[in-house]
Amino acid sequence: MIPMRCVVVREHGSYDQLRLEERPVPQPGPLQVRVKLAAIGVNHLDTWVRRGVPGHTFPLPQILSSDGCGTIDAIGQGVANCKEGDEVVVLPGVSCGVCESCQSGVDHLCRHFHILGESGDGLCAEYAVVPAANVAPKPRTLSAPEAASICLVFQTAWNMLVRRAELRAGETVLVHAGLSGVGSAAVQIANVLGAQVIATAGGASKCAKVKTLGAHHVIDYQTEDFAASVRKLTGKAGVNVVFEHVGQATFDGSLRCLARGGRVVTCGATTGGTVQVSLHSVFFKSLSILGATMGSKGDLRQILRLFDQGRFHAVLDRTLPLEKVGEAHRLLETRAAMGRIALVP
Repeated sequence: MIPMRCVVVREHGSYDQLRLEERPVPQPGPLQVRVKLAAIGVNHLDTWVRRGVPGHTFPLPQILSSDGCGTIDAIGQGVANCKEGDEVVVLPGVSCGVCESCQSGVDHLCRHFHILGESGDGLCAEYAVVPAANVAPKPRTLSAPEAASICLVFQTAWNMLVRRAELRAGETVLVHAGLSGVGSAAVQIANVLGAQVIATAGGASKCAKVKTLGAHHVIDYQTEDFAASVRKLTGKAGVNVVFEHVGQATFDGSLRCLARGGRVVTCGATTGGTVQVSLHSVFFKSLSILGATMGSKGDLRQILRLFDQGRFHAVLDRTLPLEKVGEAHRLLETRAAMGRIALVP
């Protein structure tokens, strides 16, 4: 058996639990393809799998990473949507394909839905086998590291803003952490939808970068009270939508930022998930609190077309060799990166 290198977590903990190991190169079965990875995206999800999440069990040992770009180098029986030599991105959400949710175009609500690198082996390797339904052509305008950095975050942000919050042209949205993965995606999506975009970021250099992505106003949360700044920017009216993924540190302020009839949509809680909510403000102001996880493959394919059209841009901070995966995790966790990080096998 020919070996390949991969990054495996066997026990939860710090960076020393990111082990560079060798495994046999996997072989595709029916309706599967094998991708030779050219680049692998690093997400906060990878850091959670490495550290562990209280109350959640990950199937360790496990290969990390949900995002990747590469070339198909082998196909299994019955595959008709692609061929050897195709440059592809990997769609990170896997579902059964036959249930009502899957056939209704909301495959992320499938009872058997799972994310590569979270509920099973992912893409942080030289080769990966995935369902043929989980590959799509790489956007022509993107490099492999750029293409490996877009799917998970854009799919999530699109589902949050377009499907759950139903953001419309002319509305105002507050995007927290506008230079994070999902935040930078949300700023671009909201701008394309025709919304007024207020974003937050930490420090002058990050604020300037978020501005180039299409934010109309950027609040430096290190020096400003974001809720007070939003109140001032909107003439005390508030915003229609808050894009939340920070959690405990911002959630109360997010609710205070909402206009009457406003919606807060959340996909995560990087600072903690325990928050206090005043139901009086929820019902007196007719507020909506919406949850979202991932999104459909169909929406992601639409997003990839918008990349091809030049409407969206990858926000890549740097690439690192596979053996520097611990440094990639450190940069994410300390918020030192000015965009996404990709690993090159």
